[in-house]
Amino acid sequence: MPNYNYKVRLHSIRAFAFDVDGVMTDGTIISMPDGELVRIFNSKDGFALRMCSMKGYPVAIITGGTSDGIVSRFTGLGVDKADIYQKSRDKRPDFMDFCDRHGLRPGEVAYAGDDIPDIPVLRIAGLSVAPADAVPEVKDICDYVSLFPGGKGLARDLIEQVLKVRGDWTLDTEVYSKLF
Repeated sequence: MPNYNYKVRLHSIRAFAFDVDGVMTDGTIISMPDGELVRIFNSKDGFALRMCSMKGYPVAIITGGTSDGIVSRFTGLGVDKADIYQKSRDKRPDFMDFCDRHGLRPGEVAYAGDDIPDIPVLRIAGLSVAPADAVPEVKDICDYVSLFPGGKGLARDLIEQVLKVRGDWTLDTEVYSKLF
């Protein structure tokens, strides 16, 4: 694990990118008889993603999984559909596409991942973040290992820290009530 205080990097973060299974969920996937894969998401993570949208922070979802439910969940929280990358086996090109599309340097993006396919992106992101229950190979290289496991508040933890240091963790209820 890097030997510096990750909090020094929070000020330079202008966008977020997240894996889904094991990061935005606890990794459990329920296979329905019709073939649909059901995931359970955390409402506190969802609120934090809405705050990103309200404050103009781009958010990418980069996942090896695929389902209409993923698109529905994240577009419903304000994530641009073009920033949802599914069936991403090599996540680095999708991460770079997201950066290019939004005029960002990789160093301005926080990325949260929990497993080996996330490592190439974690190595180039401005802030690499792992949930408490990530695999050891990921925890070993991340700038920050959250106290929260995947699907249990990791996204809220990360987003809230960044928005607070940047002075953006404030809720305008009038704007919030008109979203989505």
